[in-house]
Amino acid sequence: MNWLQKLPNLPRSASGLEWTLWRKLPLIALLGTVLPLLGLGLVHLLADPSASAAQERWLQMADYVAWGVLLFHWTMVLTVGIGCVIVMLMKGPGYVADGYVVSHSDRPRETRQTDEEAASAAGMRREQSRASGR
Repeated sequence: MNWLQKLPNLPRSASGLEWTLWRKLPLIALLGTVLPLLGLGLVHLLADPSASAAQERWLQMADYVAWGVLLFHWTMVLTVGIGCVIVMLMKGPGYVADGYVVSHSDRPRETRQTDEEAASAAGMRREQSRASGR
């Protein structure tokens, strides 16, 4: 059974900003990881080893801020990456699934379709698709 059938003669959309961002994401992730850690290392390196309690608190707050910036950056990189993948998939080739004929698409029915009627209609559609070679 062929689950995904490409639509014939469907033009694909041109690639755009998503591929540019996708290619730059590893560099953006690396720089966004290294820079806060470098800053944090520099703060710890320049900190006075015999610091007072207020300075220790400030140093701990710098740790929290740096790790918060790092976590936020990773989240943003992941979000942009997911967005790029979604746009790439949407711009890719079009696929068609089996059509579903709605009984009231052109003219509403007076009564609801029974399960037996729906099953027989689905069976007829399957037979028609096999006969047409889809």
